[in-house]
Amino acid sequence: MNIIKRYLAQEILSSSLLISTGLLAMFSFFDLIQELDNIGRGAYNIGTVMLYVLLSVPGHVYEVTPVAILLGALYALAQLAHHSELVVMRTSGLSLANIAGALLRVGLVFAILTFIVGEIVTPISERAAQRLKLQATDAVVAEEFRSGLWVKDGSSFVNIEEVLPDTSLHKVHIYEFGPDFTLRLVSNAESGFYENNRWNLRDVTQTQFTSQKIETSHYKEAQWQSVIQPELLNVLLVVPEKMAAWNLYSYIKHLTENSQKTTRQQIALWSKIVYPIACLVMVILAMPFGFLQQRSGGVSAKIFVGIMIGISYQVINRLFVHLGLLNDWPPFASATIPTFLFMVGGMGMLAWMERR
Repeated sequence: MNIIKRYLAQEILSSSLLISTGLLAMFSFFDLIQELDNIGRGAYNIGTVMLYVLLSVPGHVYEVTPVAILLGALYALAQLAHHSELVVMRTSGLSLANIAGALLRVGLVFAILTFIVGEIVTPISERAAQRLKLQATDAVVAEEFRSGLWVKDGSSFVNIEEVLPDTSLHKVHIYEFGPDFTLRLVSNAESGFYENNRWNLRDVTQTQFTSQKIETSHYKEAQWQSVIQPELLNVLLVVPEKMAAWNLYSYIKHLTENSQKTTRQQIALWSKIVYPIACLVMVILAMPFGFLQQRSGGVSAKIFVGIMIGISYQVINRLFVHLGLLNDWPPFASATIPTFLFMVGGMGMLAWMERR
């Protein structure tokens, strides 16, 4: 009996890994095509593009794993049914619960893999990929320290103490240097927001250094032209959906202490907690379709159904996230309802199939 379970798990695992490889190759190819237009901008050459695509792979692993386990389980079960192996397994005493247990163990392996990739690998690789691209195309160098975000903008160094979720800035310090690398102007702004392709700074104090004297001026508002854009800040700080859960939790706590809205961040946190469970849900969904019409096979039809289920899950998941943001739903409900609905649907189909 254990040999049969191991054989079944091996078939599911090998099929899922094969499909994962195919999906990752497809997404990487799309990334490569998309980045070809940027070749020639600054130091962005084909070698840099390939490295950028490679660094983007972990993010795709996190996204495609549930779909891959669904398609892998469907394909493996359909093949086993086509060769009457499932019939032999059932007649030899292997119950539906035994088969479900073998499949769920494979799903658990992928769930753990998804969690590790999402929590450890993706935040690091995503940040590295975006920094690589920005440094090659825009010649902007940025680092994060306890004092905030530091950005090199041409001959200036910019310190931003806090970037709010809407990419507005709080406490901005700009240090401008002359051609001989001497400090000539320091600008300190209480806040800033991006509008009409430029930054509008408020409550600005400027200190100008010359060889004869130091002059200080105060302005209620000032405009600041810079290569730094909201998109740059997003990728440097990593959007909530790409952050590690612990960092996301700390960020939510920080925003709450400063009386700022945290709905998006809380939904992202719950989604990261629930998303690995989707691998187990996909296995449950695959089983009823794998057992249907065992003698007739229908592998292509089952794979098509699996693709539709995977797409539906991703679309409904994103839909609930956006609806939760728009309607201010509880973050836990917005993040978990789609997975819960698919799990109930899969268990209902399993119960119906067992009664048959």
